[in-house]
Amino acid sequence: MRGTVPGPIPLPGGRRRRAMAGGVSVAALLLPLLGAAPPTGPAPAPDRLQRAFAAAAREYRVPPSVLLGVSYLQSRWDAHGGAPSVTGGYGPMHLTDARAALARASSHHDAGAEDPRGDDARPALRPAAGPAAPALPARLTTLPTAARLTGLSAEALRTDPAANVAGGAALLAAAQRTLGEPPSADPADWYGAVARFSGADDTATAAAYADDVYAVIRSGERRVTDAGQRVELAARPEVAPETGQVARAGLRTVPGAGTECPPTVSCEWIPAPYEEFGDGDYGNHDLGDRPASQRIRYIVVHDTEGAWDGVLNMVRDPTYVSWHYTLRSTDGHIAQHVRTRDVAWHAGNWYVNAGSIGLEHEGFLAAPDAWYTEAMYRSSARLVTYLAKRYGIPLDRQHVLGHDNVPGPTASAVPGMHTDPGPYWDWAHYFELLGRPVHPTAGKHAPVVTIRPDYAANRPVYTGCASAGEPCAGHGSSEVRLYADHDEDAPLIRDVGLGTAPTTGVNDLSSRVSTGQRYAVAGRWGEWTAIWYLGQKAWFRDPPDAPAAVPARGVRVRAKAGAESVPVYGRAYPEAAAYPAGVPVQAVSPLPYRLPAGQAYVAGDVVPGEYYYAVTFTEDTHRVVRGEERYYEIQYGHRVAYVRAADVEVVR
Repeated sequence: MRGTVPGPIPLPGGRRRRAMAGGVSVAALLLPLLGAAPPTGPAPAPDRLQRAFAAAAREYRVPPSVLLGVSYLQSRWDAHGGAPSVTGGYGPMHLTDARAALARASSHHDAGAEDPRGDDARPALRPAAGPAAPALPARLTTLPTAARLTGLSAEALRTDPAANVAGGAALLAAAQRTLGEPPSADPADWYGAVARFSGADDTATAAAYADDVYAVIRSGERRVTDAGQRVELAARPEVAPETGQVARAGLRTVPGAGTECPPTVSCEWIPAPYEEFGDGDYGNHDLGDRPASQRIRYIVVHDTEGAWDGVLNMVRDPTYVSWHYTLRSTDGHIAQHVRTRDVAWHAGNWYVNAGSIGLEHEGFLAAPDAWYTEAMYRSSARLVTYLAKRYGIPLDRQHVLGHDNVPGPTASAVPGMHTDPGPYWDWAHYFELLGRPVHPTAGKHAPVVTIRPDYAANRPVYTGCASAGEPCAGHGSSEVRLYADHDEDAPLIRDVGLGTAPTTGVNDLSSRVSTGQRYAVAGRWGEWTAIWYLGQKAWFRDPPDAPAAVPARGVRVRAKAGAESVPVYGRAYPEAAAYPAGVPVQAVSPLPYRLPAGQAYVAGDVVPGEYYYAVTFTEDTHRVVRGEERYYEIQYGHRVAYVRAADVEVVR
């Protein structure tokens, strides 16, 4: 996604009111729980955060299960080292502070020269950046409010988990008072306050958020956080909240009619324009008749590289690009812009665009500390599960692609392809939420592996997030680095299609594999595993006590016997004889890669040669051209690719 981020927006000033309890400030009461351990002192006790939840719940008379449930949906209780989320939310309670966080969350994503349509039959689309976002809404400024309610400093609320939890408890208590509800000890009485805590301005989103929180309360959760804290929420299956409270919260009703979303999420229709403008040009998508006309094979995950309001301004611009859905970070709210039957311009490859649905997630690729909320992950997973069932899309990494997995359609397009959502998107957790966790599917020493590092512990060094060559902040990652030999001092794997030397840059995909991707094993050496990757033997460290991959099943293909190598393609277009009169033949041009003899690659699907001709505003000339040629989609490098079925054979 190509986007912009608004600059700092001044917020109204305000004196901090000190909250008192029996003449003693809340800050004083919580002081024993505040502050990190001294640099030379012992690490915090592993139950420190659990005790902080209990103390804040007592102080603000919020049921502990409500406080824990809200925090889990915000951050899964992680503190992220005091770093803000993609929307400027801090700590376990995701308290938002736009002035301190969003101003620094500038986009460092290498937009490159990608043509979002990726269709050779018409001129490349080079949209200008959209307008800046309007003033920030209240949902992005909850931390200053928490500071006023607690008397704690904004710095403490940003950096100390215990203070942050106290701030969240104060906000919940304030929401309960605003609704005219007593500070009940029964968690069922807090549904309206939880809904308001979401920051949503509409009833459906607030209710969906509260429903998720109460689902967590009923099922219970336990985990060790990113700071090594053990936190547990005991299951309360008997809790039945008073859901009618949300109707008294004074929130708007969103226009959800016509949206294609599951009932378990909040979804509104904010249409992308389909209109003509000047010299026969039009935007910002193409009408279609999917799946009747052609199969929807892929779901493509993007990040917005911009904040919610600014991104919505972009998709409503007919001269800009388009995608089907946008997901909001703070509460998981979804906006649909393009009907799934129609073709959006989002992936930079017309073959993929014609057979995919694009989802933009509010976030930033090159901001490792700008984390995604659990609310957005869950909402996205529900939407993808719904779409996959509706259109028969397999829930695996050969069909649920990142934008960074979409191949360049031609050799000249390869260097300009986008790289989002990048190494910090938690694919393992995402597939757990999809109900398809990444786990071993074969025995030890299987000829196929699925990449699966421990996200939190896997922290490869990336550079270029803030400035060229500078290391990015340390952070968990879904990706594993590849070397030319079983040695971390060996050269990185080179991508000949990029034409540059490989680096550790956050946008450099030359030598990286991602969680869920499957590759054919090319060798093993001690704690190292080799795979076939970009026509080369690529090694990654894979120790038994911290494996980076798990054994898997998978169909493998290789060059047919007698061939030294076979071509690799970025799109699966039909043969020339398949094109009817009036539809220009599209070149079946190979990428600058080969599949050499002796190497095998995992196939994700068998697809027809297919091309959607749609270059005019009116639909009378639109055609789906389908040929006899068949292709295998393969996991060739970090991106998928295509090989002719006639050129390869299945490894038995």
